[in-house]
Amino acid sequence: MSDVMVDHSQKLEETAVPNNLEQQDKQDEEQPQQSVQENAEYEDEELHKHLVPDIIQLPLIPPSAVEFNFASYFAPDFMKPGNDQYVYRHANGLCVVGLASTHLAFKDKGGITAVDFNVGKSDRSGMKVTGKRKKNAQHFESNTALCKVCTNGDSYIVRCCVKGSLLEVNERLIKQPELLHSSADREGYIAIIMPKPADWLKVKASLLSLEEFKKLRALC
Repeated sequence: MSDVMVDHSQKLEETAVPNNLEQQDKQDEEQPQQSVQENAEYEDEELHKHLVPDIIQLPLIPPSAVEFNFASYFAPDFMKPGNDQYVYRHANGLCVVGLASTHLAFKDKGGITAVDFNVGKSDRSGMKVTGKRKKNAQHFESNTALCKVCTNGDSYIVRCCVKGSLLEVNERLIKQPELLHSSADREGYIAIIMPKPADWLKVKASLLSLEEFKKLRALC
């Protein structure tokens, strides 16, 4: 009788061991799945933070296309008092040059009446740059004249502000000088210039940031 009970208890133990192993295997399988699910939930939360920012942190006024795509710099009193110009630099290195809103030309009675690219020894509007290598691009110094902006009573020379290759001038200004009044920092830009990295670092040190320019001209 005792021998039978011993054999029976041994059989129960033998059958119990696989059951314990099965439970352990299930727990081992559940833990990785739970970890993967937790990681997925965390990634979803992080993605949601990027796609749906906190309303409290959003600016009251959204940034303009210029503010979003360009770093803004200014050359106040460039070569002459009151000749304030801007230089908007894109991440690809291109620099857009134009008249700052504080330029003297905007203060003249009647405003700007004409834009003439025929300055120096050539007509800047006649230069055509082609291809990826920017064939025919002319290399100018920072003080090289780009055009002459005329008002009823005066005229102002607009200059490159940065040393580099002149890629394009805004020919629309010849027929539509009023673009300088309506959108001088967009459709009313003067020219696009590509400086070398080393030349840009040199000229950058002489330019003012947007905040510095605002303080200088009391625009804050």
